Amino acid sequence: MAARSLRRFGTLLPVCGSARQGSLHFRGSPCVFSTAAQQRSTGDECGPEDPHDEPKHPLSDCALEHKAIKLEEQVRDLTERYRKALADSENVRRRTQKFVEDAKLFGIQSFCRDLVEVADILEKTAESAAGEAEPSNPNPALKKIYEGLSLIEAKLQSVFAKHGLQKMNPVGGRYDPYDHEIVCHVPAEGMQPGTVALVTQDGYKLHGRTIRHALVGVAVESQE
Repeated sequence: MAARSLRRFGTLLPVCGSARQGSLHFRGSPCVFSTAAQQRSTGDECGPEDPHDEPKHPLSDCALEHKAIKLEEQVRDLTERYRKALADSENVRRRTQKFVEDAKLFGIQSFCRDLVEVADILEKTAESAAGEAEPSNPNPALKKIYEGLSLIEAKLQSVFAKHGLQKMNPVGGRYDPYDHEIVCHVPAEGMQPGTVALVTQDGYKLHGRTIRHALVGVAVESQE
């Protein structure tokens, strides 16, 4: 058995010239086997594969659908937030604009409250002068004073109206707690109960807002 193996091994002869050095050629066989060195050289030329160059597996249809649904939810959420923010900013803008407009209209409210008291004094003075300047009293100076006070009062009321300040005239109208303040009750003689029968102090409104309530007497049914 050993002798047969040696004879078979002896058939392996190195081939020079036509074959590359380091290759073995079997007699009677056309196959050429590369040596380990050749294999290592070929492996060094190719180099190891880059793990980053490996093709990535595409996402499955289920994963893509799930991702699309998630993105749609995010878009809806952001859209809803944008709409709310836009509505809030619009409300703030309107409130600010209303505040500025009210400040322009009612910025003189406290000044008007003080000024109507001057109008009250002027009106009472004119009424007193009118009582003194009767035809029976031939005093021309007193008559001129009354005429001057009447002109001043008319001009003052004109200025009030120009700036949106108006005097109330509640006599004969229904009592309104937002505009009137009851100071007394009077018998309802020819008037409906609950109506304003007299005014002891005039009320004023500035651009429709009551800045001073009218002091009134309200008619009530007389109790026999």
